Amino acid sequence: MSIPTGIAKHPIHPILVTLPVGLWLFSVVADLVFYFGWGGAIWKDVAFYTLGGGIVGAILAAVPGLIDFLTITDARARQAGVVHLVSNIIALVIFGVSFWLRWIAIIGSVPTTLSIVGLVALGVAGWFGGELVFVHNMGVTPPKAARAKASTSHRRIA
Repeated sequence: MSIPTGIAKHPIHPILVTLPVGLWLFSVVADLVFYFGWGGAIWKDVAFYTLGGGIVGAILAAVPGLIDFLTITDARARQAGVVHLVSNIIALVIFGVSFWLRWIAIIGSVPTTLSIVGLVALGVAGWFGGELVFVHNMGVTPPKAARAKASTSHRRIA
């Protein structure tokens, strides 16, 4: 199933999502390094800035993702797309609240706990994003051999 957002036949959304996923994951790692005392206070700052960078990256990745979502016509793929979209919004809100709590200097484990919960929501979103690609072929162009086989398989040879 082709998608409207792409560069040289490569979809943009899956390229862009690597940034927020990596930054949010590293933010939790930095939180845990600080929390367990494996590093100094700088790790708290690293967690804060990578969390903020992940939020910006997620918003950038959401634009082509939303455009792609609006082009889904298959009902089952659309259902998976809705779960993917909603899970990502939930993750973004959770990470946003965690960032805000850090911004207003809430001390304790609540911001870190929220970020861990955000990673769970992100995992759900990633699962359904994978379903869109690997089950519903969203953004996948079949190889030439498969296309040729599909076009000849419906012909009857007498």
